Amino acid sequence: MGLLSSVIVVFVLVALAVSVGVVARIDRPDGEWGTRLRSRWVMGVPWGTFVVVGFVLAVYLFVQGGWAHWRDPVVLPFRAWSYLYPTGLLTAGFSHASPGHLTGNLTGTLVLSPLAEYAWGHFPQERGSESFGSWQRNPWVRALVVYPAAVVAVGVLTALFSIGAVIGFSGVVFAFAGFALVRYPLTTVVAVLGGQRFFSLLYDVLRDPVLVQGASPSPPSPPWWAGIAIQGHAFGLFVGFLLGVAVFYRRTDRPSALRLWLGVLLFAVAKNLWAVYWYLGNDEYVLYRGVGLALVVGLAVIVALALDVTERDFDAFTLRTGAVTVLVVVAAVMTGPAVYSNLTTVSDSSVPGEGAVEVEGYHVTYAEDVRNELIPVVDVGPLSQQTNVSSSGVIVVNQDRSIWYESVSAGRLAYTGYTRVRVGGVGWNADVGVNRDGWSAVGGGTAYRVFLRPPDGDWTLVHESDPVTAEPRLDGKNVSITSAGDSPYQIVVSQNGSVVGRDPVPRANDSVSIGGIEFVREERDGGGDRIYAVVGDTRVRVFAQETYR
Repeated sequence: MGLLSSVIVVFVLVALAVSVGVVARIDRPDGEWGTRLRSRWVMGVPWGTFVVVGFVLAVYLFVQGGWAHWRDPVVLPFRAWSYLYPTGLLTAGFSHASPGHLTGNLTGTLVLSPLAEYAWGHFPQERGSESFGSWQRNPWVRALVVYPAAVVAVGVLTALFSIGAVIGFSGVVFAFAGFALVRYPLTTVVAVLGGQRFFSLLYDVLRDPVLVQGASPSPPSPPWWAGIAIQGHAFGLFVGFLLGVAVFYRRTDRPSALRLWLGVLLFAVAKNLWAVYWYLGNDEYVLYRGVGLALVVGLAVIVALALDVTERDFDAFTLRTGAVTVLVVVAAVMTGPAVYSNLTTVSDSSVPGEGAVEVEGYHVTYAEDVRNELIPVVDVGPLSQQTNVSSSGVIVVNQDRSIWYESVSAGRLAYTGYTRVRVGGVGWNADVGVNRDGWSAVGGGTAYRVFLRPPDGDWTLVHESDPVTAEPRLDGKNVSITSAGDSPYQIVVSQNGSVVGRDPVPRANDSVSIGGIEFVREERDGGGDRIYAVVGDTRVRVFAQETYR
């Protein structure tokens, strides 16, 4: 960080401290602020939130190896792959895929967890109960043990009943939101829309106060809404709603139905819970946003009815108890597909492609148009058939951990040219290098190869594409380019279906004559050499070397 950046950081911190101090002086926190906070928290501090944040950060730093590799932690073994892999189930709810993933969830926690902790309170609220009357009612135990333990339980629960190989604390963050919405609906919305953005911006400013960035193309990636774990987020939100109803239905200080309905609706829209989508395969997705919005509106009504329930409503079935029943049933229904999808294992013949690299039980390979080899443990007729969704790219398989995963798509590798796949476990990690090279034929596709390199090993060829033919014809002949294994690419000249000649691609700024056609290779700065075919006075570009970003 340069001098200017350091000065800006100091200025921001001083400005923030002064502004908070001025507001605190005006409102005199020793009066109303202090009284309110100390009435709910021990010493007016959300101790449980700080314990939770410290725990999640410790998982990233010391379990996932983020201390040594902050920007590239170990991710694969800490996803919730299957019920047959308990390590993933126990760690997925507290692990993260990147620093941005971690900080996003931690800022959400810092904004929403104090609201939930304040609503619950360190001091018992039941009539006749006394603080320090027993260890269960001890405010310090409630703050430092009970609240964090409940959060950990919710984290494991969201991993158990979320569809797919989830990872991240976001299910718990949505549970915080659901619990807080039941008590402080509009405050929660303001916290989400403003508070979380403020903490995220503050983190970015402290890390990089001056950002210089130019325009650049982006690699192929799914639409933004396809990256949302919609079922996991919704399940966490429902868990928070149900916990909130269970805690607050005996209390009289409740928000109005309008405030609750509006709060749930605005929160659900702001957090994209309307983004109901489906994966069609081969990087295609469909978004049912009309259906999603209707579901969100219905959810807001149900929550408003459910919180209006009283103890007397449980003596008979009423509209209010019906709403509570709907919340329970919907939460239970969401667990059904998750249970089935997580009861999976990897088939015995699960490693596609050739020449896979093996590292401590992991097999890393490259293949195209192969079917996912995760299979259900329980045979349920047609549902037990393998998925018809095909995958193309770098695939990681580990039978002991029930992992079968497209780590890098073929399209993304074609864009970057090089990547690495990090595998590992608790206390160890290793990188497998992946490299692609290729030549594109004018109007005729690309011939390419993919190589893998194990840790402390050499590059190994694992995939070759089919030859490609350039669109231009010269002297009645077709020109093609093809991979030749570990040797240089070869140019093939053919006429009427018969090969006239073939030879390796010439070196940079050199030429070669094949079948009466001269091929000239011209070097270009930054890569992307061009090959021209010359016949007499005719000179045509036929091939271009792939370039990557």
